Amino acid sequence: MQLRYRYRLDPTLAQRQALACAFGCARVVYNDGLRLREDAYRAGLPFVGGVELSRQVVTLAKQTPQRAWLGEVSAVALQQSLADLDRAYRNYFRNLQRVKAARARGDKAKLRVRKPRFKSRHHNQAVRFTLNSRFRVLPDGRLSLPKVGRLKVRWSRSLPAAPSSVTITLDRAGRYHASFVVEAVAAPLAPAETAVGIDLGLTSFATLSDGRKVDNPQWLRQRERALRRSQRNLSRKRKGSRNREKARLRAARLHARVADARRDFHHQLSTNVIGEHQTVCVETLNVAGLGRSRFAKSIHDAGWGQFTAMLEYKAKLYGRTLVRVDRMFPSSQLCSACGHRDGPKPLKVRTWTCPDCGTVHDRDLNAATNILAAGLAVTACGPGVRPSASQAVGDEAGTTLAGAA
Repeated sequence: MQLRYRYRLDPTLAQRQALACAFGCARVVYNDGLRLREDAYRAGLPFVGGVELSRQVVTLAKQTPQRAWLGEVSAVALQQSLADLDRAYRNYFRNLQRVKAARARGDKAKLRVRKPRFKSRHHNQAVRFTLNSRFRVLPDGRLSLPKVGRLKVRWSRSLPAAPSSVTITLDRAGRYHASFVVEAVAAPLAPAETAVGIDLGLTSFATLSDGRKVDNPQWLRQRERALRRSQRNLSRKRKGSRNREKARLRAARLHARVADARRDFHHQLSTNVIGEHQTVCVETLNVAGLGRSRFAKSIHDAGWGQFTAMLEYKAKLYGRTLVRVDRMFPSSQLCSACGHRDGPKPLKVRTWTCPDCGTVHDRDLNAATNILAAGLAVTACGPGVRPSASQAVGDEAGTTLAGAA
């Protein structure tokens, strides 16, 4: 299992200039390769393969005066940029084939992977070095990169194994990070006897079937006033001026603090849940669809997708079981005591009483209990718990046309 370990970097001024050159060269190679393939497609020519693309965009381009500066950076970084382009095309073509096959069967299908697009210098920058580039972590803790130098790393924790690659990133807040890819060995925890169901929400971020409720910190809402003031200040600065760049950095740092606080909260909560329970049951949510509703800002601020992704990889790493319940399961409509289905309810209804057994339910706690029951059923019987449709028999009771006459 491959994991990423990210650390903050403190490059010097000369190293920042070298990294800026590497970012720019990798971006130019990516855009040149994309332009070459797009031009070939419009001209009706065959798809340009990876070997030919590397020859034209890197090898031959270095021999021209317009692209001679490509030789100032590591060749591995340029080849990895082209590998990213190939991966983007593979993902696009694979999804396109699935959509065409689904539509041929008469099913509805939506293209979820876009065609590769040109990279901009105004977005996050990244460059990757593999073992072929001979990057290494020195005994003094510095990271040695070819044609960049020895970078100072803020080691918040040690690497569990030797890294296979490192990606240097520069975000919009002006922060440099080194992301190491390591092969992590599964370390199963001591078996736990408990299972838990989790209902994700907005009033409470998570409600556990054991009765515990985790408040929603609402990171974006807390800093919305400061963000509004910072964005207003940015809009008043003249484009291209130094004051506008300073104001942009202040706004980007505020957004980065929000994202960092959200990620840290998700890590702590997911680690706590995985460590205490052997089986964790969560509901499969259509976050993209919910993000188009009137609760879009609050839903994106909660970050349900990031939290469930952390639960998934930590369950694999620590020997736990994560069960995803189907999104069509009516967790909020069923009575967890008697199984009566009471029907859909508006979001303002937080408690309700079952008309059959008279049990008073907390909406979120009842949903978490139902999710736990459905998850345990999936674990015991497999994903096909719901009985399949069967064809009616020929002599089934009913009113015939002759009888009706």
